[in-house]
Amino acid sequence: MLKPDHHILVCASFRGTEPKGKCIKKDSLQLIPYIEEEVLERGLNVMVSSTGCLKLCEDGPVVVVYPEAYWYKGVTNEEAVDEILDSLENGGPAEKYLLT
Repeated sequence: MLKPDHHILVCASFRGTEPKGKCIKKDSLQLIPYIEEEVLERGLNVMVSSTGCLKLCEDGPVVVVYPEAYWYKGVTNEEAVDEILDSLENGGPAEKYLLT
């Protein structure tokens, strides 16, 4: 695999070995297969990973895109993922979900 152009991180709420945060309770891990499918379908060079707790539980599910360092909040469904990926393809952030 070539070095990815982007790395998408999805909060999985783990603190130690236990999922204790709110993102996982809001089905954040269900987003990962959809993101991976969309990335392939769009021909993007993107790596997708789950993370430990990002400690922004009230804003979750949280998704982070690097190297741009876009932090997104409230990413609860495929529509939100589509907007984030559309914006990534267009070279900017998905303003609606940006964590400020």
